[in-house]
Amino acid sequence: MDGHELAWDDASKFDDARNHAVRVWSAGTLKQVKIKPDGATSYADLEWRDANTTTGNWHLVYGKWDPNTGTDYLWMNRAYLDDRKALGTSDHRRRVAAHELGHALGFCHKAFEYPSLMWEDYDNIATRKINGPTSNDVTAYHALWG
Repeated sequence: MDGHELAWDDASKFDDARNHAVRVWSAGTLKQVKIKPDGATSYADLEWRDANTTTGNWHLVYGKWDPNTGTDYLWMNRAYLDDRKALGTSDHRRRVAAHELGHALGFCHKAFEYPSLMWEDYDNIATRKINGPTSNDVTAYHALWG
């Protein structure tokens, strides 16, 4: 992230999920970080990519934020999120993308005490149909970004 700007590049098939994640983390009062596509004169801070595996450290992992020196990666796991897979609906893909973008914005997993898009256990997010930042996430956003 460059200051208060997060420029992204896309190599993922899940455009709708990415668009949703950007929209919910830019809605209402969440304007302090400008989340925008990478352009010809900028450097991508984040690249959306697809994985397609259920083995090793990808077992039951639907998405993953992968911080790196330079460009970070946000992985969407097609093994679970593709059509006709366990979580192969737009609602699930959108929740996973929004959660992972929350990590890219600087948020860690939150305790189960209060509703949060950033809960570690995806089943809790899905069961409660949390599709974007909750009021607790908005408070954390403003504490971090102003």
